[in-house]
Amino acid sequence: MPKSKRDKKISLTKTAKKGLESKQKLIEEVRKCVDIYSHLFIFSVANMRNNKLKDIRTAWKHSRFFFGKNKVMMVALGKGVSDEYKDNLHKVSRYLRREVGVLFTNKTKDEVQEYFSHFKEMDYARAGNPAQMDLTLDEGPLEFPHSMEPQLRQLGLPTALKKGVVTLLKDHAVCKEGDVLTPEQARILKLFGIEMAEFKIQIKCMWTSETGDLQNFADEKESVQENEDDDDEEDGIDAE
Repeated sequence: MPKSKRDKKISLTKTAKKGLESKQKLIEEVRKCVDIYSHLFIFSVANMRNNKLKDIRTAWKHSRFFFGKNKVMMVALGKGVSDEYKDNLHKVSRYLRREVGVLFTNKTKDEVQEYFSHFKEMDYARAGNPAQMDLTLDEGPLEFPHSMEPQLRQLGLPTALKKGVVTLLKDHAVCKEGDVLTPEQARILKLFGIEMAEFKIQIKCMWTSETGDLQNFADEKESVQENEDDDDEEDGIDAE
């Protein structure tokens, strides 16, 4: 019986090598940017939205953004004095915790802070976000097609069809300020067009290539975390 063409063995060493190569490429790209650009900024993102970050990348084509792969970027910059790529970059690595990004640019500190302090946009909240205000829906007809009535009931709204009109049978408290939103609450807010999540970027620190100086902009309460457990483990790479 002829051997099936589908019966092929895949070498795991090849797939692992490809992953390592992509990480090495990222390290090279980050170090190249260290050499090219005059400033490096670490920024944090509140209520991350890919489409809004994409808008910023488009507006800042003259600069370079890196987002994600924190541990790989730590290797690129250096985790300590002995392996840092340039002076004081190991101090920058300490800011690579949680949802942060790296901006390489030739723009000045004032230009960067001016732009990002004003870049704030509202969007729909997701499950797990805190409610920004109390919201109660009033009893009465709702402007939804009749076909959506079962879906609204599944979300916990006391609705029914009255003469083909979706109707809220009584006042319904959707959320209170400070509540951690459930998936159902977040869906209701989106259906009613209520935005409660603010996408914004905060600059944490700036490193200057010419002097190697590091300037911290973070509040004391948001000071650098030293605990390695805060890192995303899937972004890891050996510092070989």
